Amino acid sequence: MNQNTNTTSTVIEHKARMPHPAFLLEGGIDALTGVNRIAQSSGLPDALLQLVSLRASQLNGCSWCVVDHTKQLLDGGTAPEHVAAIAAWRDAPYFTARERAALAFTEALTRLADHHDPVSDELWAEMLDCFDRREISGLLFEIGAINVWNRINAAIRQPAGAR
Repeated sequence: MNQNTNTTSTVIEHKARMPHPAFLLEGGIDALTGVNRIAQSSGLPDALLQLVSLRASQLNGCSWCVVDHTKQLLDGGTAPEHVAAIAAWRDAPYFTARERAALAFTEALTRLADHHDPVSDELWAEMLDCFDRREISGLLFEIGAINVWNRINAAIRQPAGAR
C-alpha cells in the first residue's frame, strides 16, 4: 500500500544561530529598550509606534518582530482588518493622514538605499503637517530602534515566538 504523506502542512522548525546578542552583551537589552523608551516619551500613541514597527519589520523580513508587533496591536484593540492591511496601507481605507505619513516615513527610513534622497522635501512637509518636532523625534527613534532589532534578528535568524 502506498502511503501518501502530506508534507505541505508540516510546520518547519527554525532555530536561531546563536543566543540573542541583546542578552549576551552586558547592557545590550537596556540599550535597545532604552531607545524604545525614548520614542515612547514623545507622547505618540503606542498603537502608532507599534504600527511603524510592524511595517519596518515586514519590509525587513523579521518574523519575530512581525509576530510580536501584530500581537501587540491586536491586544491593544487595533481592528484586525487594520493590522492585516498594513502591508498595503496605500490602497487600504483604514489609515488616517497621520498613520499614512508615519508609514511613508518608516518606509523611506527603512529603505535608505532605494533613493538618493530618501526623505524628500514633500515627505518632510507631510510630516510637519501631521506631527510636531517632538513627535517626529519619537518616530525617528522608534524607526531607528526597530531597524536595529530587525537587523540583529535577521542576522541570527531569530525565529518568531522564540526568546
